[in-house]
Amino acid sequence: MFSATEKVLEAEMNRLKLAVKTLQGEDKSEEIYIGSYLLARLEELGVTSMFGVPGDFNLGFLDLVEDHPTIDWVGNCNELNASYAADGYARVKHGSVGVLLTTFGVGELSAMNGMAGAFSEMVPMVHIAGVPSLRQQATKPMLHHTLGDGRYDAYTKAAEQFTYSQAILTSAISAAAEIDRVLSDCVIKGRPVYITLPTDLAYAKISSDRLKIPLPRHPSPNDPEVEAFVIDEIVKQVEEADGDVVVIADACAIRHDAIDELKDLLHKTGYPVYAAPMGKSAVDETYERYGGIYVGSISRPEIKEKVESAKLILSIGSLKSDFNSGNFTYSIPTTRTVELHSHWTKIKYADFPEIGMKQLLPKLTARLEGGKAKALQLKVPHFDAHIPQETDDVISQAWFWPTMSKFLKPKDVIIAETGTSSFGILDVPLPKDSVFLAQILWGSIGWTVGSTLGAALAAKDCNMNRTILFVGDGSLQLTVQELSTMLRKGLKPLIFVLNNSGYTIERFLHGKERKYNDIMNWKWTGLLEVLGDIDGTLSKSYTVNNKNELTELLENPKFAAAEVLQLVEVMMPKHDAPRALQVQAELSGKTNQYAL
Repeated sequence: MFSATEKVLEAEMNRLKLAVKTLQGEDKSEEIYIGSYLLARLEELGVTSMFGVPGDFNLGFLDLVEDHPTIDWVGNCNELNASYAADGYARVKHGSVGVLLTTFGVGELSAMNGMAGAFSEMVPMVHIAGVPSLRQQATKPMLHHTLGDGRYDAYTKAAEQFTYSQAILTSAISAAAEIDRVLSDCVIKGRPVYITLPTDLAYAKISSDRLKIPLPRHPSPNDPEVEAFVIDEIVKQVEEADGDVVVIADACAIRHDAIDELKDLLHKTGYPVYAAPMGKSAVDETYERYGGIYVGSISRPEIKEKVESAKLILSIGSLKSDFNSGNFTYSIPTTRTVELHSHWTKIKYADFPEIGMKQLLPKLTARLEGGKAKALQLKVPHFDAHIPQETDDVISQAWFWPTMSKFLKPKDVIIAETGTSSFGILDVPLPKDSVFLAQILWGSIGWTVGSTLGAALAAKDCNMNRTILFVGDGSLQLTVQELSTMLRKGLKPLIFVLNNSGYTIERFLHGKERKYNDIMNWKWTGLLEVLGDIDGTLSKSYTVNNKNELTELLENPKFAAAEVLQLVEVMMPKHDAPRALQVQAELSGKTNQYAL
């Protein structure tokens, strides 16, 4: 078995050998279009779906996409939804990237919110913008989709704010190298990147030689001396804590592909483990040493006590945003914390740049597994879904989420919209091998609808089970058109629309009785017919008004089998919210006091 570092070095050596052969002329390859070269590299990264909207500056490239044997052009109702779909695709299909294609100006700006969310939450996405020809960019005529003042670079400057790196293609000579550079950045850094593809360059021919050299896909190896010192220091901290160690798993363990290394650490050391909200599903929530979600003062009391009383916290991939940390209420001193991140490590107050967790974790595990017997003596609270015994038949938030937890199955992909859904699902366990998606840091309402499209396509590639969306009525109204694309692509998600008459999360944050938090009620059960299921064969819609109706539906085997797209309108009280959301809203309200 090779270590992660040895695999990186072996891959790099093979890449360099191929490069030398190519430069020496030993390999003769045919010429291909630059557009075809880009598609070949995306295929290498495992991309099977491309999202976006046609526009005259990308139509030529789209011919190449449509004729490609393994990459399917999905096509979306608008660019914002397309960016959300690429995001969801990348989150489910680990190791690959989400791809978004837009046209110059109007298209790329429409997608910018989705790109910003991907940057914020560290999702690897590639935004390809079809742009005017090199001659047009040089002469700057007053083309459509421009600002009318000759600033052809305005949109590129905007993209620079929300992408890790950019390839502004201006020459056939450098195009392949530029494409390779940003695609490697995308995978290694786990951030979105941006490529401009001029109409004339898309069909310019270049050598395909570089395609024989695999893209670099792994970070540089940790410095062995610094890494050894860091491991020694962490082991000292564990020894000083006398084995009283608790692990907190967070988002970056998922985003930077350290799930297997984390699992190995947990099973070989026996340490109790909890997850932050953005790290939900990083750890199997049926694992006996998993205690639930730690989110500062919002945590269940038994979880809060166990985490905050531990002598040492081993934090894996943390992202301490407000909604991910209980409004910054972690009560864990820095002096009791070791943080492992994608590209650096922190021990108490000392930072160690370029010491990444994926390569460090296996070596650290080997040093710590001898203390498993002592770690197993630490008690872990049982994380379960307790359904309250309520006297009425109203579908309350407290009853709904543990009830839904019992409905979920292994390998389900579960998407929860910002608001009651993302907070409500925190307190219930998910099945083994399930994948959880939520946009807790960026929090753009409506994100889940486009994301569900991408997630469902990726789930098919990854042999996952059902795709299940929980979304509020207000959020769904922002991006509802993408249900049409799901129907067109033959996807069969289960969509639970929580109808509580408006923006419930906003009501609890501010303006509980204000009209600005109200929305027009839609006829949700008639929606899918309007959006494409004209003869009623592609979908089914339901309204459940009470506990009994919802229970009966969930127990229906045909419904649970998800043989067609199904939408369930769940009628819920207007002023009800999950426990975690109510506490978060109270904390946020204190922070966001308006001056009088």
